[in-house]
Amino acid sequence: MKLERVNYSSGAPLEEKVGYSRMVKVGDYVKIGGTTSVQPDGSVFGEDAYEQTKYVLEKQKKLLEMAGAKLEEVFSVKDYTTDISQSGKICEAYSEFFHDIKPLCTVVEITRLNRPTQFVEIELEAMIGSVCG
Repeated sequence: MKLERVNYSSGAPLEEKVGYSRMVKVGDYVKIGGTTSVQPDGSVFGEDAYEQTKYVLEKQKKLLEMAGAKLEEVFSVKDYTTDISQSGKICEAYSEFFHDIKPLCTVVEITRLNRPTQFVEIELEAMIGSVCG
């Protein structure tokens, strides 16, 4: 069986320069790669982990919709943070999106991201048609 693959770009200049996609859909499977709170003008949105997490998840929700997927179909979320002591703020924002959906969730501390003002990078996976309940 051959599955159709669709690559999605967010328009970030590095995607074309380096050769990567922000999101890939293969059949009904959708994966959004590491996403930060960088805005279209290149600046970082949010001054804390809560604001950045919320911004990233809003971005990713819009990407999912482009692929025909919904938040309710997300089954795995990976949060990377430069400061694990901020996990409470990350989880607070995460809960606003996923409290009732309950996907797998991993929060990992990393050394740093591209900019010193970035605290969070998030990946997620969804399966179209997999709404729980």
